[in-house]
Amino acid sequence: MDKAILQDYIDACEMVKETEAEIRKLNRKKRTVVQTNVKGSSPDFPYIEQHFKIQGTIFTVKDDSHLRYEEKALEQRKARAEEVRRQVDEWLLTVPIRMQRIIRYKFFEGDTWEMVARRLGRKASGESVRKEFENFIKG
Repeated sequence: MDKAILQDYIDACEMVKETEAEIRKLNRKKRTVVQTNVKGSSPDFPYIEQHFKIQGTIFTVKDDSHLRYEEKALEQRKARAEEVRRQVDEWLLTVPIRMQRIIRYKFFEGDTWEMVARRLGRKASGESVRKEFENFIKG
């Protein structure tokens, strides 16, 4: 196990979030109703003017196929992210608790090395925590 799987996990989670946002955008478009008023007259005499209200959605067939594709892709991305997460969780159980904390703070929560050091306490510096992590991954 190397830190590449950690990065894959973070990227997979971000991909899921981005896909969910795209699906929400398409679903909002599906529910958007547009309406307008038109007027016209009968073709025969007497030419009586009539007003009509027309309404519909701007959601197209192309949007629908795109939405279906995105939903299918989302399910696949979620499944992949869950598989990577399971692998990472299993691996984390085999590493020392301090390293588990470092990995969780740095990779899962996105803290800087300095923030990780502050959270760990014991007068650690960001550079020392980074080196500790790098030595752990190498060894």
